Amino acid sequence: MPPETDQTPDSGSKSGADKAWDQFGNGRDYLSDFAVDTAACVRFFSRLPLPRINAVDDTEAAPDFSRIARAAPLAGFLIALPAAACGMLLGHTHLPDLAVATIIAALLAITTGALHEDGLSDVADGFFGGASRERRLEIMKDSRIGAFGALALVLSAILRVALLTALWQRFGPAGAALLFLGGEALSRMLLVWQWQILPPARPEGLAAAFGKPAEKTVHQALLVTIPLLIPAALLPSLTAFSLGCLFAAGAAYATGRLARAKIGGVTGDVLGAMQQLGALGFLLGLLMVP
Repeated sequence: MPPETDQTPDSGSKSGADKAWDQFGNGRDYLSDFAVDTAACVRFFSRLPLPRINAVDDTEAAPDFSRIARAAPLAGFLIALPAAACGMLLGHTHLPDLAVATIIAALLAITTGALHEDGLSDVADGFFGGASRERRLEIMKDSRIGAFGALALVLSAILRVALLTALWQRFGPAGAALLFLGGEALSRMLLVWQWQILPPARPEGLAAAFGKPAEKTVHQALLVTIPLLIPAALLPSLTAFSLGCLFAAGAAYATGRLARAKIGGVTGDVLGAMQQLGALGFLLGLLMVP
């Protein structure tokens, strides 16, 4: 007869090896889920032809941003990677930095399908071309571009190319590419932050249809962003890095306040404008001081 202290397989207690295996399995499942969330964000925010990455990755499912938004910063980093790599390679040629910066900006827009640029132009047209909330929302849904939208696109493109030119000149191809990638990751985290704290302007719109990020999701997105910003914290001065983060956050916050005042909350276009302005604000702050 076995002693009373013997434990059966269903007694609920596990050996140290069993517990370690369970912890490893849970960690593996978390990484698998996070990889799926990242892939979903990359597909949504870009034109990159990303295939199915594992068994639980459903490429046909609608994105649920209440969960997958945690991976938006890493997705932004990956989406900008082709443009950054191209800029790093071209930076070692005899091409002028202005030409390199122009190619980077163009390649990034091609990679994203100009998704966020479209949002910026729609916001400029709607916010400054309409006299009422209803009229502003109507203008923003119109696929045609107006004077304010065209002006916003031209000015943002000129500013982006000018800032990227200065970035490549000051930090060199490798350092500038890392700073550029950090800014793209940070701008997506700020987008998630504002999406969570602001109400949707249109219940039937994109900002509401795909799920609102939870507060926990914003915290996770911040944790994802921190390691992606480490090069940006080490390459420039502390003052320049601090200004970059401050300007990026300020641009996203100001856009959110303006959206609340103009249309009562956020839309997909507003989120796109936040990303554009946040990324520009980061570069502007970095380059404002030595």
